[in-house]
Amino acid sequence: MHEKKALHGGNGASKVDRTSAVLSFLRCNLSPPKSLPDLLNDYRCASPFPHLVLDNLFPSEELELLKSEIPSGSSENWVNEKNDRFIKSNLRSAVYLGAHGYSFTSMLHSAAFLYFLTEMTGVGALLPDPYLSGGGYHLMQEGGKFEVHADTNTDSYCGLHRRLAMLIYLNKGWKSEYGGQLELWNQSATQCEKAIEPIFNRTVIFEISDVNFHAVRPVAAGFGARRELFAAYFHTVSQNLVPHNSIYAPSIYRDIDTPMRRVMRQTMPPFLWGALKRLKHLKKDRRALSHERPVKLSI
Repeated sequence: MHEKKALHGGNGASKVDRTSAVLSFLRCNLSPPKSLPDLLNDYRCASPFPHLVLDNLFPSEELELLKSEIPSGSSENWVNEKNDRFIKSNLRSAVYLGAHGYSFTSMLHSAAFLYFLTEMTGVGALLPDPYLSGGGYHLMQEGGKFEVHADTNTDSYCGLHRRLAMLIYLNKGWKSEYGGQLELWNQSATQCEKAIEPIFNRTVIFEISDVNFHAVRPVAAGFGARRELFAAYFHTVSQNLVPHNSIYAPSIYRDIDTPMRRVMRQTMPPFLWGALKRLKHLKKDRRALSHERPVKLSI
């Protein structure tokens, strides 16, 4: 009971090492490089902002299948975006995932994987995004880039508070000269503090915040390189939401069941009871249209 309560805790993992238990819940054979408490410490202490870089976290064969379903660059399933700040393509919708992409995404959105993320980051009560708004496959071809920015803090479709970004790179044989490195910048967005190569089966998890700036270096021309990844975002409910119990309509809208009404309903033939109810609703509709003085009909 204590372990279950800790897993649901809003402030995330405690000092208890639940690595084996959490991994046993998953329907995918993940291979974290350290225990979950150690990864949590790495995440919190990372510079320039909380993040993790995990190599070979997922089975390679799983990502091979995921990669095999990436649409061609000319497919209509991409949203192609180009302006002064970025040149990139995102999957249009989660409904365009292939069979394996659907299965892989379901695993990422499972309760077991959300617990896994909570143990590594300390962010509790995480919620997935089944619509993959801004998520799914990302593609940058030659010249693709993303200038220094901080991610949006709100899901534009659901309105949930975005807390974590997870980027799973799918680039086999990627070389440094191809560019496309993920850059992590300081809080004033004046200096790059870290560059991460987007190699196959490398997963980057980072906290979304207004001061967690990052960028993608341009993909170099002349190599025929395509920078491919699968992205997922994880959310929590906004802390500014004021909780409340059920809200009820005013008493004037209640369908009051008086003793006389119950007797009539139990003794009248069904066809006559139904006719009286239809007559009552008809009169109410006419009053609403004509604003006439109400005429009471008791049934």
